[in-house]
Amino acid sequence: MELYQHFRPEEQPFIDQVIDWRDQVERQYMPVLSDFLDPREQLIFRSIIGHDESLTLSFHGGYDTSERKRALLAPFYESTSDDDFNLTVLQGTYATKFVSLTHRDLLGTVMSLGLQRKKLGDLIVKDGKFQIICDRDMAMFLQLNIEKIKNTRIDLKEVGLDDILTPNHQWHEKDGTVSSTRLDAILKEIYQISRQKAQQFIEKEAVKVNHRVVNQPSFTLQPGDLISLKSYGRSKVVDIMGETKKQKQRIKTAKLK
Repeated sequence: MELYQHFRPEEQPFIDQVIDWRDQVERQYMPVLSDFLDPREQLIFRSIIGHDESLTLSFHGGYDTSERKRALLAPFYESTSDDDFNLTVLQGTYATKFVSLTHRDLLGTVMSLGLQRKKLGDLIVKDGKFQIICDRDMAMFLQLNIEKIKNTRIDLKEVGLDDILTPNHQWHEKDGTVSSTRLDAILKEIYQISRQKAQQFIEKEAVKVNHRVVNQPSFTLQPGDLISLKSYGRSKVVDIMGETKKQKQRIKTAKLK
């Protein structure tokens, strides 16, 4: 399929899924709601649906700047609302005097239940509280099975979307040029480290792209990719804007402050 050549081989199953959803909407005239998608998957979804005027594609993750969002694909004449995304928010509190809770702690606890990451939206830890954005149908399961985090008892209760603790995410965007869109070259540009050091981090499995460990320095990055470098923080590829006269790649990246 010609469509595949624009994406990575490992993204083909998701591409097939999007095509199946599109065909299902066109065949059954009913909306389709996806699991939670990362930014790269959202970009792929938009690319495949394109400007098809017979369909309406929208995304919602609970709040405007959410990272993980659900997609709702519907016939153009179908009226949809935020309620159709079937989202809820579970909130818990913990004693900040006795325990320090991080996003990693919360994610680890939830994943230990055997859930797939795509079944959950953003996880937020802020001001002595934490929140889990999820499908409404999953809320009861989480409430029954999450009783402790780091040996500290917690109590989960549902709150409204208006009560989401919006994270103070500040992304610093930067334009630059790189010799190629290889992972090691872009790490060098974003984190201002040597290419050799970038390769060492990658080979030691200290780098994740879209939440998956990548151990190949030659891995090619594309717009929408999220990057995590252990101890250095998170970043993302915003856009790849073509070659310069010296045959370097012009890119726009962003780093989380």
